[in-house]
Amino acid sequence: MRRLFPTIVYNPITLTGVAISAVSFGLILFLFLLELLGDESHPYMGIIAFIILPAFLIIGLVIIAYGIIRERVREWKGISRYGNLPVINLNDPKQRTMLTTFFVGTILLLMFSAFGSYKAYEYTESDEFCGTICHEVMEPEYSAYLTSPHSKVGCVQCHIGSGASWFVKAKISGAYQVYSVLFNKYSRPIPTPVHALRPAEGTCEQCHSPQHFFPEIKYEADYYLSDENNTKSSISMLLKIGGGKSELGRAEGIHWHMNVANRIYYIHTDTLRNVIPWVKMIDNNGKEIIFRSSEGSYDEKKFNEENLRLMDCIDCHNRPSHIFQPAEKSVNLSISLDRIDITLPYIKSIAVDALETKYSSKEIALDSIEIRVKEFYKFNYPDIFDSKQNLINKSIIEIKKLYERNYFPNMNLSWRSFPNHISHLYDSGCFRCHDGKHVSQEGKIISKDCKLCHTIISQDTPDGKKLVAYEGLDFIHPVELEESVIKQKCVDCHARE
Repeated sequence: MRRLFPTIVYNPITLTGVAISAVSFGLILFLFLLELLGDESHPYMGIIAFIILPAFLIIGLVIIAYGIIRERVREWKGISRYGNLPVINLNDPKQRTMLTTFFVGTILLLMFSAFGSYKAYEYTESDEFCGTICHEVMEPEYSAYLTSPHSKVGCVQCHIGSGASWFVKAKISGAYQVYSVLFNKYSRPIPTPVHALRPAEGTCEQCHSPQHFFPEIKYEADYYLSDENNTKSSISMLLKIGGGKSELGRAEGIHWHMNVANRIYYIHTDTLRNVIPWVKMIDNNGKEIIFRSSEGSYDEKKFNEENLRLMDCIDCHNRPSHIFQPAEKSVNLSISLDRIDITLPYIKSIAVDALETKYSSKEIALDSIEIRVKEFYKFNYPDIFDSKQNLINKSIIEIKKLYERNYFPNMNLSWRSFPNHISHLYDSGCFRCHDGKHVSQEGKIISKDCKLCHTIISQDTPDGKKLVAYEGLDFIHPVELEESVIKQKCVDCHARE
C-alpha cells in the first residue's frame, strides 16, 4: 500500500504525538467556537483553550519530531523497522465489526472529552473554584465575599475582566500563587493585590457610572458606649455622593474626584497607600494645582514611578467585596438589631474585648468567647447570670458569628490586616488627603471640613438630647474629649492599635 508520508513517520512514538496533537487541536477548535458563538466573554475559557490545550498540542508536536529524529538515527545505524501497517478488509465481518466499534468509540471519546473540557472550564470560572479549592488560604476572602454587596458578581469579573492583556497578567500572577500554595510559600495574611488590579474603568465602571452620581443618600447608625448601661447614641446624615457631569446635575460631592472633567493624581510612599504627601489636580481647562503635605519633606522629583497613580474608584473603594468589619462596628450593629441583648451590663465592652483578644485557632477562640462572657456574668452579676441565661446564650451565639466572619487566626488575619479607605472612622481613609495639611503654592488647602462630604441632620446624644437641623449640625462626640474633634483623627482612637 502506498504511503502518504515518508517511512520514518510511521513509528509508535510519532503516531502517539500525532494522536495527542490531533485531539488537542480538535478541542481548541471546539472551545474557540463556543467562545465565538457565546453571548458573553468568559475569561477562564482562555486558560483551557489558549494555554492548557496548546501546551498539550506543542508537547504532541515535540513527540512527533522526536519520533522522526529517533527513526532517522535508527536508519543511519542500519536498524530497520520491519512490518507494514495492518491491512483492513471490510469484506471480513470481524474486521468490519472491529472497525465500526473503533470509530464509534473514538467519536464518543472525542465528544465526552469536549464536554469534559467545557465543564472543566465552566468550573474554573466559578466562585466556588476561586474560593474553595485552596480552602485555608482563601477562606477569609471567600467568607467576606459571600456577605458583601458584590456577592452576585463573579470573582473573575473584577480580578480579570475582559481583554487579553489583563487576562495574561492575571494568569502569570496566578501561576506564582499556585506555586506558593503547593509549597507553602504564601504570606499570612495574603497581601491585597493592589498593584496587579486593573483600572476601575475596566471593572467597576462596567456597572457603575460615577458621571451620573448626583443625589444624596441617607445614612443612619447607632453607637453604644462601653459602659455598664451600654449607653446608646445615634446619628443620621446625608452623604453627598454626587459629582457627575455638570450637564446632568450639580458637579459636587464625593464622586467629584471621579468626574471626567477632573483628574486627580497622587504619590504614595507606602505599599498600603496610606501615606500621600503629594496630590495634583487637573481641571477641565488643563489648569494644574499641586498640593504638598506640610508634614515632613518630600521631593516629588525623586520617587518610584509605580507610586504615581491616577485616582479611580479603587483608591477609596479598596475593599468593595472582601470586607472585614471592625469589632466595635460589628457589635454596634448586632446590638441595634437586638441580636446582642442591650440589657446585659457591659455587654458592648465584653463583646469587643472578646473579639479583639488574640487566639491561636478559631476553635479555641469560639470556646474562649463563650467561657469569657459566661464567667464575667457569673462572678460579677450572678443574679443576671441566673435569670437571663437565654439572653446571654443568644448574645454569645452572635458574638461567635461575628468572630467567624471577621477573624481567621490560621491566616493571621483580622479587620486590622487591611485598611479600608472608604471612610475615616477606623482607618485614615479620607484624611490621607483631606487632613487640612496639604497646601498648594497659592495657599489653597485640601479641606478637612466634614460638611464637604456629609450633612448631619440629626443626632441623639448619650445624655438623651435629640438634635435636629436640616441645614446641618456640628458633630458632638459621645464621650467628652480633651481636644476638639476637628483637630483629631478618628482612627487614632477607633483603630484600637
